[in-house]
Amino acid sequence: MSEDLRTGAEAHRSLGTFAARLKPCPDTKQDSNTKQDSTAERQDVTAVELGRALEAFFADFPRAAVLEEGRVLFDMRISHWSLASEHGRCMLHLWSEERNLVRSVTKVNQRRDTLHLETRRFGQTKPQGLTLVRDPDRRTPTARDTTRKRYLRTLERVLPNAFPGWKAEGMRTAMDLEHSFGPAYARGLLVRGNSAWAVIGVNAEESPATIDGALTLGILWLAYCREHGDGRRLVEGLKVIVPEGCSETTAARMVWMDPAIAKWELHELDERADLISSVEARDQGNLSVRLMHAFDPGRALERMRAGIDRLTALLPVWMREWTEVRAHSATEVGFLLHGLEYARVRHAAMPGSFAMRDEITFGAGAHETPLDESTEGMFRDLMERLGESRKASGSVRDPLFRMQAERWLESELRRDLAEIEPGLRGDVVYSQVPAFAGRDRAMLDLLTVTRQGRLAVLELKADEDLHLPLQALDYWARVRQLQRTGEFRKLGYFAGVELADAAPVLYLVAPALRVHPANEIVLKHFSPEVPWELIALDEQWRKRRRVIFRKRATSSRESAVP
Repeated sequence: MSEDLRTGAEAHRSLGTFAARLKPCPDTKQDSNTKQDSTAERQDVTAVELGRALEAFFADFPRAAVLEEGRVLFDMRISHWSLASEHGRCMLHLWSEERNLVRSVTKVNQRRDTLHLETRRFGQTKPQGLTLVRDPDRRTPTARDTTRKRYLRTLERVLPNAFPGWKAEGMRTAMDLEHSFGPAYARGLLVRGNSAWAVIGVNAEESPATIDGALTLGILWLAYCREHGDGRRLVEGLKVIVPEGCSETTAARMVWMDPAIAKWELHELDERADLISSVEARDQGNLSVRLMHAFDPGRALERMRAGIDRLTALLPVWMREWTEVRAHSATEVGFLLHGLEYARVRHAAMPGSFAMRDEITFGAGAHETPLDESTEGMFRDLMERLGESRKASGSVRDPLFRMQAERWLESELRRDLAEIEPGLRGDVVYSQVPAFAGRDRAMLDLLTVTRQGRLAVLELKADEDLHLPLQALDYWARVRQLQRTGEFRKLGYFAGVELADAAPVLYLVAPALRVHPANEIVLKHFSPEVPWELIALDEQWRKRRRVIFRKRATSSRESAVP
């Protein structure tokens, strides 16, 4: 759900792009000269094609980065973008808290997962290059390899000193795609006589996401060592080694590993001092969790009824059936088509007055456009584009179809949760609930209760994700903490529902062919205190919601569901 923290930002920016593109290019079709008309049309088509290439890249790689001369200008996980097609030019606007950039894109050259742009500044004719890469880690392969080899040698040197009587054996970073091991993690064994520990470590120059993924890879390494051992040694447990000051997430997760399956240890390594220190997972795991106050969505919808009715009246008849009108707060309502927000109504004070009015906008980002008589035509054109792209039978090549796939999946499940799990209540469902732990802000996909009043956390993935189980565990642990402190009741959640004291149930939902083969291995190492269920859906989930198989914490057997 790391994409999920963005809460639809990519979708909003792209909708802003589409709305901007629908603005007419002045004078291109009013010139009496046919040759000029044709040239203008060709330029406009080129601008649209350039824009589509950029949209597709940002849709496919939400973690992308924008570079200039090898330097990262924008990390798109925390930056924003929009496009506009004006006067036959493709205008790219990028902005963040640190900088703002507007360039005219004249050429796009795609190589594998990299997009090279030829751009021009305003008033300048000399082209300048921008490069879009799928990941902000721009170390050269040689630099990454050197860092990882140096770290491996450091581990081999400090492990025997930190654990006297034990010897490091078989330490390596070699890639093993069959078993999901990548070169970012150093792995091996600590051995003493007939005893051994699986060891996995990650260096301080890797990305935060890679460091936080160490426990997932550690569990897989532990399982591999036990399965492929020669039988002479007992692999007692797992030692995870992370950089100094980077243990908080792993510590919070390790609390919930099963002590009956293995021993679990977490350590930090100060590479400058060659010093390993132990981290007590249970102390780090009890984080203070905060929750936003609940609001009454029914009252919010009623408060903005006039604006909602006006916007609904402009929608095509078919779109009214599929649009979800969802209250985001007491003063804002969103209009969503299969999870993609395309318009909103805000209840705000009029300028210079205490009187309140409904403000209606569509698109988002730099081109979030107020809806009035002059923009109604643009809004209808946008709806037509959405109708062509955002449908179950749409093309996977269309960015609008691919965008926010998990939010689309969420919207389908919200229609009737009982279709995938009869024990869940569909009348009390919270979506995209923000929960804070320390400085970390997470968004819970779906939070509901069973018919017996037991809390249920649903984590959704539309694509394969190796780290799904532990990411879902993060959200489950926060919900459990809020349950124990009584915060749900204090902050207005589940009004009128008698919540059971039993631990929440964790549901992991994904299309069957998008369930990573390693997910079940990781889930089997969860503590019995974490009741989980893995639900695999039909690949055609946009058209029908049918469970193909499910696996539960109490049993690893598959059960086919007709």
